[in-house]
Amino acid sequence: MDDHQPLDHVARIQADWRRQRPDIDVSPQGVIGRLHRLADRLTTELCRVYGDYGLSEGEFDVLCALRRAGEPYERAPGDLAAHTMVTTGAMTKRIDRLERAGLVTRRRSDGDQRGRIVALTGPGRELIDQAFTDHMRNEHRLLDLLTPDEAMALEALLTTWLSRVEE
Repeated sequence: MDDHQPLDHVARIQADWRRQRPDIDVSPQGVIGRLHRLADRLTTELCRVYGDYGLSEGEFDVLCALRRAGEPYERAPGDLAAHTMVTTGAMTKRIDRLERAGLVTRRRSDGDQRGRIVALTGPGRELIDQAFTDHMRNEHRLLDLLTPDEAMALEALLTTWLSRVEE
């Protein structure tokens, strides 16, 4: 870290630990702590846009998964869970709420009468198209705090790190 910059929140915590526990290397906090703080801030900024459309983060994710499926914009609930960050247990609650709001419908699967299919409605597609446009505008705004070279380097590092953690 540049000696001329004031200490940020994470650096102050590290300095405290270095004084209290000089026997432990706290350097990982420099990366992990900042990523954690950044993730919290980014989530807050992203959720603000979802909220503008009356959606939670999970509901936005479900609608996006349906929209990405292409016409006729439908998936089985298990497929939705596989294409989102939402667990199957939480999926039912989100689908219930989205159905009550008129954004999705549920029907029996043509091939398996026990199975269900969740589909975007016309209003659901309109809403997610608008919300996703604003979401991407917001992500561009957040990423524009970095130079294009910094953003590319960060994406490459995060891609490498994530692939190793997820192995």
